[in-house]
Amino acid sequence: MNKIDILAFGAHPDDVELGAGGILAKHARAGFKTAICDLTYADLSSNGTVENRQMEAEKAAHALGLTARYCLGFPDRGLTGSKEQILKITQIIRQLQPKIIFSPYFKDRHPDHVACNQLVKEAIFDAAIKKIVTPGDEEIHRVTKVYHYFINDLAEADVIVDIGSVYQQKIAAFKAYKSQFGQQENNAKTPLNTPNFFGMIEGRDRLWGQQIGVMYGEALVSARPISLSYLL
Repeated sequence: MNKIDILAFGAHPDDVELGAGGILAKHARAGFKTAICDLTYADLSSNGTVENRQMEAEKAAHALGLTARYCLGFPDRGLTGSKEQILKITQIIRQLQPKIIFSPYFKDRHPDHVACNQLVKEAIFDAAIKKIVTPGDEEIHRVTKVYHYFINDLAEADVIVDIGSVYQQKIAAFKAYKSQFGQQENNAKTPLNTPNFFGMIEGRDRLWGQQIGVMYGEALVSARPISLSYLL
């Protein structure tokens, strides 16, 4: 596996796209290596199939210009925090050696999003412990920058990134998930396919953008103080 600059974890395919798709697209366009790692195949989703969702995820990855996309195949609604699950996340962190990791914000209405945050937090810690051995005997890796993106909720942001130049890429990634967000015949009604869902996402991105004087933004939260050498 190639080393990655930014590795974004999500519980399900489409999580990262909603909260940090623009940031990934912007960094990819600038030449940074970006990747998404989904913890599950979202096999319990009310609409679509696992196979279809994977095709949609690949289309979204292409739209965002990702270097790579991975799925660990944990059970949907089965993010238990087991040692086995943490070890698999630890292994991929060591394999990809990211400079920055994204995970969902630690407060969210969906329990899997919260569980993903905790699992990644544990794995980041374990990835730096020499006596924890991963299946491929990978070298330890210390991640110094960790940010959390928003999926369903809002909170005070620590960082807001201007994503106006890549907003059409975020929309393309969003629209790739037709099984989840589209108004298809025989689809079960969910919060994701209501007519106003995309309006909510766009409105939130406009709100973040307004706070920094641009059209669209995506917000991140850091659980630790952000280190800067100079303010200018």
